Amino acid sequence: MGFQTRPILGALVLFSAGFATAGHREHNEELSEVLVTATQWDTANGATLLTADDLRPQRAATSDSAALLRGLAGVNVYGAGGVSSLPVIRGLGDDRLRIKVDGMDLVSACGNHMNPPMSYIDPTNVESIEVMAGITPVSQGGDSIGGTIIVKSLQPEFADDGGAITAGGEMGTFYRSNGDAAGTNLTATAANDWISVRYSGAYATADNYKAGKNFKAAGQAAPGRGSLSADEVGSTYYETQNHKVGAALRLDNHLIDLEVGYQKIPDQGFPNQRMDMLDNSSTQIVLRHSAEYAWGEVNSRLFHEETDHKMNFGDDKQYWYGDAPGMPMKTRGKNDGLAVGLDYKLSSRDLLRLGGELQQYQLDDWWPPSGTGMMMSPNTFWNIRDGERDRYAVFGEWQALWSEQWMTLAGLRYEAVRMNSGDAQGYSAMYQADAAAFNAQEHAIDDDNWDASAQARYTPSESLTWEFGVARKTRSPNLYERYTWSTVGMAMRMVNLAGDGNGYVGNLDLEPEVANTLSISLDWHDPQQEHWQLMLTPYYTYVEDYIDATPCTTMMCNASNAVPGFRYLTFDNEDAKLYGVDISGFSYLGGNATLGDFFLRGNLSYVRGENDSTGDNLYNIMPLNATVMLEYGKLAWTGALEWQVVDDKDNISEVRNEVPTSGYSLFNMRGSYTWKALRLDLGVENVLDKGYDMPLGGAYVGQGQTMSPTGVPWGVVVPGIGRSVYMGASYSF
Repeated sequence: MGFQTRPILGALVLFSAGFATAGHREHNEELSEVLVTATQWDTANGATLLTADDLRPQRAATSDSAALLRGLAGVNVYGAGGVSSLPVIRGLGDDRLRIKVDGMDLVSACGNHMNPPMSYIDPTNVESIEVMAGITPVSQGGDSIGGTIIVKSLQPEFADDGGAITAGGEMGTFYRSNGDAAGTNLTATAANDWISVRYSGAYATADNYKAGKNFKAAGQAAPGRGSLSADEVGSTYYETQNHKVGAALRLDNHLIDLEVGYQKIPDQGFPNQRMDMLDNSSTQIVLRHSAEYAWGEVNSRLFHEETDHKMNFGDDKQYWYGDAPGMPMKTRGKNDGLAVGLDYKLSSRDLLRLGGELQQYQLDDWWPPSGTGMMMSPNTFWNIRDGERDRYAVFGEWQALWSEQWMTLAGLRYEAVRMNSGDAQGYSAMYQADAAAFNAQEHAIDDDNWDASAQARYTPSESLTWEFGVARKTRSPNLYERYTWSTVGMAMRMVNLAGDGNGYVGNLDLEPEVANTLSISLDWHDPQQEHWQLMLTPYYTYVEDYIDATPCTTMMCNASNAVPGFRYLTFDNEDAKLYGVDISGFSYLGGNATLGDFFLRGNLSYVRGENDSTGDNLYNIMPLNATVMLEYGKLAWTGALEWQVVDDKDNISEVRNEVPTSGYSLFNMRGSYTWKALRLDLGVENVLDKGYDMPLGGAYVGQGQTMSPTGVPWGVVVPGIGRSVYMGASYSF
């Protein structure tokens, strides 16, 4: 629908393979000697690496990969569909984060951001997650201001030298009582010493979940629809399947890896959006190459991704409006990317990183006519036609190991963002004034963005590490923030990136967000880092031209903003500040061979977000929260008791009519037993069946006449899930 092919110079991926390959084995031997004496900056300021062992206990408890991040200090998730929540780091989430899945910079192709990057990978296929919550190096940032999340699936594995073929894998299944959720997964690998092939697949399904208390009246979900009990959270059902195949070659010091993925989500409800996902089909292809030399390392990746996305009213929302059978909405996104990076060892002290990235993204968002009325016919509504958002970036970083105590990392990044869209079109003449005004303006917009970061790590003793960091980060608006154009209330309600039930219109005059961040991290620990640790990280971020919202002032949408309820808003630039502190740590409580070992872990996070231009609070800021966990392990047995405490959320966004939430505490428990190749997991979430509202859950618009501005009641927050018993089993072969 309106796409024009624009080649991405795919031959450049061969750049990293073009270095001299003679003498690889000698170079590998030299490289091993170099790595013994050179210390790498393995994590950014505030970074956390979650490995497969860290993630495995959570896989049976969720089908949402973003939910795997819960429990990390400073990291939360915005509520959305059952497999599509959005990560938020220190008050900044969604497109303000750079999220890479297997090296691909994925983009939400939806006016409600129903298909965020982490929804494209099943939790059972996540091998590792690195979260950079603080000062992100320029080599890992770009077009983001809040941090970086790097997600990797099952990586290639090879047999030992000798040519013998080895094979293995894992199959698993799970069941969760609340929502009657169930699923299965399979991974398989076969390899010799130079070639490796692998497959991973997963399927999951769930019905609506139930809250811990009644939060609305029982009865019909919507005219012509079924009934919902008073504690049933409408539009929280889902069905999803993911498949991925990969083949890798290891040739001396080169690794070439080709991976193809496919996702199909035929149904997913959204309790905080007026629409539901009726289909999401995506294909991803990524080619990666890496090579190690005595002087350093070269990495490159080339990827292509396509998404076809459909929305309409699902099973719990009114479908017929007069003679109109729902409101079909379609989106198609194409995403091509190329990245090449070089790590060059200048000396035993200095390491230079250089790189370039290119991304070409195309989007069409159109709504076919429905019924015969002027509201949704006779023409196709073009929300965004021929949308383009291309990024071209180069960066350089210098890492220096000055002594055993001091290390520094500094970098500079330039990024050109080129955006454009075609002409708009409404269903009928009632949309013509808005469309004509939009079409008369220049749509091509160029942003020239600069990022810079500087970090220092000081280790005065075996028990203490200091990290200091400052950064300037820049993010250009997304296509929906700049190019959505209609101020007709019904069309505005279909554009909502926040899950607040309000309606939004774009703004061609938006400027890029520029965030200036200062962060300090103190890490006290025992010399072996096995018995105790305490980390304290205060931070401050000032964002120039933060993309917030202001009341829509056109004749068609202004009146509703004067009364309580849902509002009509325009994306607009303001200045904002966010500041807070993250505290985390653990302590070994003791144990022996008979009783096992006991650990106490915990974290506490506080973030405050303020609009510095208006004095308002920023939307969807997590209140003060803490988690304490008692862990137990003995041979094949592990277990954990978890207590989560969340304060009242009363610093709310007035412009969005955000609803406050009350504080709460939850108890969770889980355990596992491993016998040879078999692992069993059992747990209970929300043991006491506590009823609570999710601070980041958004407005409940999961049932009823959701197209209407008053068809769903204002002031109801999406409640959290009630008690749920889950069981999982996996077998390795």
